[in-house]
Amino acid sequence: MSSELQYIELYQQCRQMICDHSSPVMNVLRDEAFEHFKQNGFPSKKVERYKYTDIEKLMAPDYGLNLNRLQIPVDPYEAFKCDVPNLSTLLYFIVNDAFYHEEVKENGGEKQLIPGAPKLPEGVVIGSLKEHAELVKAYYGKIASTEEDSLTALNTMLAQDGLLVYVPKNTVIDKTIQVINILKAPSLTGRAGGEALMVNRRVLVVAEEGAEVKLLFCDHTADDRHFLTTQVIEAFAKDNAKIDLYCLEETHAKNVRISNVYVRQERSSRVRHNVITLHNGVTRNKLDLVLAGDGAECVCNGCVIADKQQHVDNNTLIVHEAQHCTSNELYKYVLDDHSTGAFAGRVYVAHGAQKTVSQMTNQNLTATREARMYTQPMLEIYADDVKCAHGSTVGQLNDAALFYMRQRGIPEKEARMLLQVAFVREVVDQIELVPLRDRLHYLIDKRFRGELNKCEGCKLCR
Repeated sequence: MSSELQYIELYQQCRQMICDHSSPVMNVLRDEAFEHFKQNGFPSKKVERYKYTDIEKLMAPDYGLNLNRLQIPVDPYEAFKCDVPNLSTLLYFIVNDAFYHEEVKENGGEKQLIPGAPKLPEGVVIGSLKEHAELVKAYYGKIASTEEDSLTALNTMLAQDGLLVYVPKNTVIDKTIQVINILKAPSLTGRAGGEALMVNRRVLVVAEEGAEVKLLFCDHTADDRHFLTTQVIEAFAKDNAKIDLYCLEETHAKNVRISNVYVRQERSSRVRHNVITLHNGVTRNKLDLVLAGDGAECVCNGCVIADKQQHVDNNTLIVHEAQHCTSNELYKYVLDDHSTGAFAGRVYVAHGAQKTVSQMTNQNLTATREARMYTQPMLEIYADDVKCAHGSTVGQLNDAALFYMRQRGIPEKEARMLLQVAFVREVVDQIELVPLRDRLHYLIDKRFRGELNKCEGCKLCR
């Protein structure tokens, strides 16, 4: 049975069950997504944007799915104690793909439980996609194309719930919204293959005109099982809106994570997208961002630390449709052992997008001869009054710097670690949330020392 066929048969057999446990606003796009998936199948490595990750192989196992929405035996507030000190966030949980309703608290200071939802500015909505139908209907599936991307089509076919963050006009949320994505297997899965679980999650973020919101997504695993997660995030930044989106992955070697992020920016909007991979198995991140309004600005940063057999593939597409827009990308990788990294970034400047300013940089360190890094920065420009540049490097640690440090009594292992920490520091220092930035410096230091196997204080991880 091919990778595609098992999902085609699954949808045909379980369509009604999927719909019964979801909502009409999500169900309305399923059949169209199914037709697109059936027509296109999974992308092979011959497809330009997928040539560094074997999607068909990743999707081949017979994963179980919780289509019947069996109860997940986990209490996040009792079991999950991982936080970023002094960040003072509005804390929410998603267990697999489902918004965790009762467990919502304000996380600041002493981390005491506060009954009920945190107090939000008037009109702000943070909750399940299965609710708030009118808001979801206006935006859901509008920029995540199922025709152009088969994994987005698969997610749209199978996703039953997710997160909605809606910020109305001229509303500023001062506190960071922290979303903990917990992967946890139910006692029984909805189909055969029970030791492995597939999760399909959706996220919808809408910042209306003049709105501001900061989001921190933290991915964690709660079971020592094989997980496959498909995630689709759609983010809309209207005129003069500001969205900061931070994604931190700390899972384990049995986890496969496929995340597609779609962003559309209108006039004078500002978006920051930061993705940090500290622990994983196989990770594939795709970012499609469109600067659709004059004067829009985006900053996209990535930091990857990988070793053993880990695989991290970041693929970005930034489209400049309007004039006077600015984009800046910086991705850095440190690869050890037999790990594999890939970065492919393309900046597309459309006809008429004059006064575009764009910079794309990818810098990589390979600590062993067995580590592999693939890098492919690209520019495609159809306007004549622009300032665009791109570059990439792949290399090893500077021998002269190592020699200098060893001359001063620093052991070789410690010297290598210090140089690697300094190498990724440039990415972390661009994070505007100071407590998160300080915490990441601490976690990265422990990661390079081999001391970070799970989040400190996290009771869920084994």
